[in-house]
Amino acid sequence: METTGTNKPIRDPDSAAAFARALHETPEDFIGRDPVPVLSFEPGASLRGRREAFGAVYGAIVARTGEPTLYGGSASGPDIRWRDARRTVLLSGAGTWALLSVHDTALLEAAERRSFDWGGAWSPAEPHDVGLLPYLWRLDRGGPGEPPAEHPTGRPVPGLDHFASALELLLAAWVEQLPVQVGDDWAAFTLTSSADRGRRFHLSYARRDGLLVSVDDRDGEDSPERGQLMRSRGWHSHDRGWWQAEFPDPDRPQTAEAARTVLAELYARGTSAPAQLRVRDASCRDRGALLLPGLGIRT
Repeated sequence: METTGTNKPIRDPDSAAAFARALHETPEDFIGRDPVPVLSFEPGASLRGRREAFGAVYGAIVARTGEPTLYGGSASGPDIRWRDARRTVLLSGAGTWALLSVHDTALLEAAERRSFDWGGAWSPAEPHDVGLLPYLWRLDRGGPGEPPAEHPTGRPVPGLDHFASALELLLAAWVEQLPVQVGDDWAAFTLTSSADRGRRFHLSYARRDGLLVSVDDRDGEDSPERGQLMRSRGWHSHDRGWWQAEFPDPDRPQTAEAARTVLAELYARGTSAPAQLRVRDASCRDRGALLLPGLGIRT
């Protein structure tokens, strides 16, 4: 990222916190200026490495400015907002940088609505671009400021391969971003398909427990052959009728494996299109409203 005199990096967390407070209290002095880098990530850094580096900066900003209005993140890094109807202070990831900026709220959110409405592939043959969405997940816990009256939902993904890519990106974002923003709280959701009514997938992540993906197979036979079949699809263990894939300390290879396992099971049980899928019971420790627009399926 190129820097100029208006976006020279701030390397010290306390200085970054002071700058965030200035953006928050006197936004008119800074709206329209380029985002200011407050952290650089090592190229190719692990998800754990990125979140550990980010934690110091985030903690300093919260200590100075207070808890954010909205938590969240994109495929490029965190997306955290101190928002009211007039201005939004944004702490965001941009690949190998974390950036601080302040925006006119109406203009920022109008641009983001266009991204959600028009972004993404238009057919299964096109490459997905879920990774370009402004955020994949958002959590509103009723913090200071004013939340938006409505949230973008995102255009549905056109193919199951696109859904698997979106799921992989979301899980990686959770692994990188949730522990810093919500500590040991878990985040989870249930996935169902109209092609296999009554079947539930459960996906969850927490810093202490890691990433867990499971599928209800209580109607399946208990036999060595069944076990071999389920393991061939990626499942690790069987407990009281549920097959599970467990990743205690996940990084990108594990989030990709989890998404492949879900996709293989969906195909095997007759799902042929994302329109058959639903997200249900999305929650972050039952506190606040957790939205998952990056998945590209209906709730």
